[in-house]
Amino acid sequence: MTVHSSPPRASAPAAKERFRPVSLLWPLLALAGEVVVYYNLPFDGSFGAHTLLWLATGLVLFGLLLFAQIKRTARSVHPRARAVTAILSSLPVFLLLFSAAYFVSDQTSPHSFNVVLSRTDAVYFATTVFSTVGFGDIVPTTESMRVLVMFQMIGDLVLLGVLGRVFVAAVSVGLARRGSVQPSDDESSA
Repeated sequence: MTVHSSPPRASAPAAKERFRPVSLLWPLLALAGEVVVYYNLPFDGSFGAHTLLWLATGLVLFGLLLFAQIKRTARSVHPRARAVTAILSSLPVFLLLFSAAYFVSDQTSPHSFNVVLSRTDAVYFATTVFSTVGFGDIVPTTESMRVLVMFQMIGDLVLLGVLGRVFVAAVSVGLARRGSVQPSDDESSA
């Protein structure tokens, strides 16, 4: 009688490669830190060219952060979890940058919006613009604020469309590097 042995099973991942759910705390800690910074920054200046320069600088730094996050996702042992972590820790930076610009502009020119904005109102407005909900309870009333809101809308579309695809590609690269790309259901049934 011949005994057939089954092919050797892949060994369990090394301890350092195992996914640790506690690593998902990072985006929550990052979000908490970002919100604390936003609420504690001294936004008592006026809205002007220097504000636009800070916003542009913040957006460039945000782009560099995303670039680093994408590279880390592609190299990660757990690219899917890394992509989620990257998005959850990066997206609030984008929203808080625009929130700060809206808040400072409203402090400088109280008629920039139909209501006086608190810092929380500014975050709420930036989030409704991002989500394309736009409830209409807060609206920009000056041309310059409408232009700034249009820039956020365009940035939102770029962020959702292009970066979504880039993170999906980075996850695919990470999975391929790991050698764990599984055929899709269509390919396995063929």
